[in-house]
Amino acid sequence: MSAIGASEDLVENARHAARAAADSAGITIRLLHHVEEFSEVVALFGRIWTSDGIQRPVNTETLRAISKAGSYLAGAYDGDKLVGASLGFFAAPSQKALHSHIAGVDGQMRGRNVGFAIKAHQRAWALGEGIHEISWTFDPLISRNAHFNLVKLGARANTYHHNYYGQMNDVLNGGDDTDRLLVTWDLLSARVAAACYGKPATPEPGEHSADDARTLLEPSAHDEPTVRKTDAALVLVRLPNDIEELRRSRPETASRWRAALRHSLGALMGDGGRVLGFDSSRRYVIDTQARS
Repeated sequence: MSAIGASEDLVENARHAARAAADSAGITIRLLHHVEEFSEVVALFGRIWTSDGIQRPVNTETLRAISKAGSYLAGAYDGDKLVGASLGFFAAPSQKALHSHIAGVDGQMRGRNVGFAIKAHQRAWALGEGIHEISWTFDPLISRNAHFNLVKLGARANTYHHNYYGQMNDVLNGGDDTDRLLVTWDLLSARVAAACYGKPATPEPGEHSADDARTLLEPSAHDEPTVRKTDAALVLVRLPNDIEELRRSRPETASRWRAALRHSLGALMGDGGRVLGFDSSRRYVIDTQARS
């Protein structure tokens, strides 16, 4: 941690950044407390994650419990229409942490930075509650998510998990194993504060020169995963252009990508390698000799 606690100035600055992000997106964000609001969230997430709108990732009863317990449940509104939502729950009291379980934004709002505004709101709320860290997971094969989490938000990759939720047959996961990258967000750090004011994080400086970086995994001309041998200290792992389209059109290729990423990025992190960042060429930058 960069400080023992959050000062009043830090909390107020976080709230200012959150208001600016929401204003820029043209939305309002508020905490949710009523059954009618919970039902809207259930319906929104159903549209995002399922093709039939029936097998939904959350239900009204669970949202009621999360709200009653005082954990984080917020919705983003474009006028009177719910266009995004996020929920998280507290970790053990001694950790002063929140786990952000799920967040989703209506596809029609893509490009308006609604998701960014929600995370800025979540950070401001958490700091006001005495929380110092937020963690969450994301699919490390989706390049736009890697960029959003590691660059736009300034989160740090922590652990690579194999098949974290088990197989999920929704429209986003396509029945594949749910490998996930756990990230942590240090709410007290200058890096994260700058990110919430729209200053994206750059790859962290490592002990090795970028000129010495070598590619371990990259797509072929036909978007097949191609693994190369390297014992370099600084390694690049490049993602396919659109894994979600591959899951729809070429599910076997998508599964090969899952295995290739698990045995490259996952193995490196399991051996103590540290993800320094994610660059503009859809590549994870990994220091293979780092030790935390």
